[in-house]
Amino acid sequence: MAQGITPEKLISPPHQGTGMYKGGSNVDDRFGADKASEEFSEYTDPLREIPDDLEVDAQKLFADSKVKEVLEKLDSDLVALENVKERISEIAHLLLIDRLRRSIGLEAEPPTLHMSFTGNPGTGKTTVASRMGQILWKLGYIRKGHVVTASRDDLVGQYVGHTAPKTREVIKRAMGGVLFIDEAYNIYRLDNERDYGQETVEMLLEVMENDRQDLVVVMAGYRDKMDRFFSDVPGISSRIAHHVDFPDYSAPELLDIGRMMLDAQRYRFSSDAEQAFQDYLSLRLNRPHFANGRSVRNALDRARMRQAIRLYDSAESGRKLTKKDLVTIEADDILASRVFDDLHQTSESENNTGNGLAGTNVKSRKTAGSKGKK
Repeated sequence: MAQGITPEKLISPPHQGTGMYKGGSNVDDRFGADKASEEFSEYTDPLREIPDDLEVDAQKLFADSKVKEVLEKLDSDLVALENVKERISEIAHLLLIDRLRRSIGLEAEPPTLHMSFTGNPGTGKTTVASRMGQILWKLGYIRKGHVVTASRDDLVGQYVGHTAPKTREVIKRAMGGVLFIDEAYNIYRLDNERDYGQETVEMLLEVMENDRQDLVVVMAGYRDKMDRFFSDVPGISSRIAHHVDFPDYSAPELLDIGRMMLDAQRYRFSSDAEQAFQDYLSLRLNRPHFANGRSVRNALDRARMRQAIRLYDSAESGRKLTKKDLVTIEADDILASRVFDDLHQTSESENNTGNGLAGTNVKSRKTAGSKGKK
């Protein structure tokens, strides 16, 4: 429990309003379970009374759940991140077997599913949280499968009495699904005794324990800051069963992401543009505020803007446009980026460290492209 939070100061759990789990006999209906079939319902001690050689139809349950489809889509939608995909697959397998056990009356306490996603921006944390919501819903571990994303601004108020209603409303909207808290360490500031985030932490501690059968909380952020947050608030850490780390993407992986993004929007690189984008990534990776896939998306949005301006000017001058023009990102659309403005200085620095970007080639392509635009 965080410093300054004592049992006497814990507030009441959020009001169990519309859509919030109220407990009672319907837990098994939601929790994965499909109730045990009638032939097993008569057993009072299925562990000992059901024969060990009883066969169960695992294949049918796996097919009916359609979890494999979600995992395959996750694999196709996300480049690399093999360790992340493997961990999500392991959790899905745990839940599938738990549900299979329940189908013959072998009930156990549902597994704790709260998670921590750590990594830099743009590494796929939000996407994975969304897919996790789908998996949990398909297996009956949450009622709705939706994901509610929240940050400190959504949860913590600015004055006395403001925080509890805000936090309660977010929790209420998330009930039956997944609550994804981005940059969770910003919720509570240990060095500020008057920080209202303490109240949010207390409410989250309550709901993560008492309502874990109807809400999965995923906390995300930079790894070092999340480690500090868990150290400051051990009550949070002890309620999280699954810690998943999201590594940064390499330049080749980012290029693959760029190709996928363009393909999804019905664009493609010309051969020169693809080489130019490789050079762009090699430079951009070493600049401040790089955000992995998010930075790739932003770069491509700007390239599309430059392509649109280029095609508009071309059409205005009387040139007929083709479908190829409309779908192709050219090298000029990439090389016009400000990232290349200090190319000479950056290239010298990279060559000195052995990275070896072919700066003179990029520079010559940029010069040729500039002449072409004239």
